[in-house]
Amino acid sequence: MKERCGKRIGTGKKGMMEIMELLEVRNLSKQYKNFSLENIDFVLPKGYIMGYVGQNGAGKSTTLNLITNICKSTAGEVCIDGITCDKDAVRYKESIGYVGDEFYFPDNFRVKNIRSVMKGFYPTFSTERFNEFLKGWKLSEKMKVKDFSRGMKVKLMFATVLSRDTKILVLDEATNGLDPVVRAEVLKLLQEYIADGERSVIFSTHILSDLEQIADYIFFIHDGKRVLYDAKDELLENYLLVKGDRRELTYELQKELIGIIDNAYGFEAILPGDKAELLGGELHFEKPTIDELVIHYIKEKESGKGA
Repeated sequence: MKERCGKRIGTGKKGMMEIMELLEVRNLSKQYKNFSLENIDFVLPKGYIMGYVGQNGAGKSTTLNLITNICKSTAGEVCIDGITCDKDAVRYKESIGYVGDEFYFPDNFRVKNIRSVMKGFYPTFSTERFNEFLKGWKLSEKMKVKDFSRGMKVKLMFATVLSRDTKILVLDEATNGLDPVVRAEVLKLLQEYIADGERSVIFSTHILSDLEQIADYIFFIHDGKRVLYDAKDELLENYLLVKGDRRELTYELQKELIGIIDNAYGFEAILPGDKAELLGGELHFEKPTIDELVIHYIKEKESGKGA
């Protein structure tokens, strides 16, 4: 298969065909004094949501900052809808909607100030659409934003990005601290955003249960390196969560288990699905959640066995 930025030439049902990816990250690296992001590589097609997961300090925000061009990479390339920031910076940045875990408007602003700034900066910003969000979410035009609740501030940030003609939403812990009702509203918004099949979302979050609901792909990063990357359903089908008494473990099975955690009832660990024949009759197994998969892989990395 031949590849070039923005296009994948492959064989489909109708023979050779050209597929346009929305987001392409190729061998992306960033060197800091005490941390390095190393050769991060993935693609996100149009109409999908990717969960970008890992511990604090794993490199999630660094990756997203490189995608949004907040900072420059040491090596590698990012393409959005077939273009790089170097090729067309205005179009590249216009295509991105970003919401982080910190409110990025001045405390003394009111909604009218934000509306004015957005209209001045972004040609595709729709005042009408923005006002619809304000009305639907009952966001006050009179209050200063410093007096908004956390949930109101998140809704206001989403109102600004969803009132523009963007291609991709980049979310960095955007749902942190939200109550379940507001989080559910945000997740619904994300699904509506990609519904036309032309736009996508990359979503970094510690609330992995949210990704169980809406993510199509999962990328798991640890210590600046890729650990897992696949379609969510494929990922979960390819592993088993194994539980039981340690006395039931054979040497061959123990070698294949990932991130063994002891508890009051015995142990639990992750096992690649293609090693299921090693399981004895006394061991229980089930499909893992994303949370369980990540926890056990982190345990494996920290033990040094998976380094």
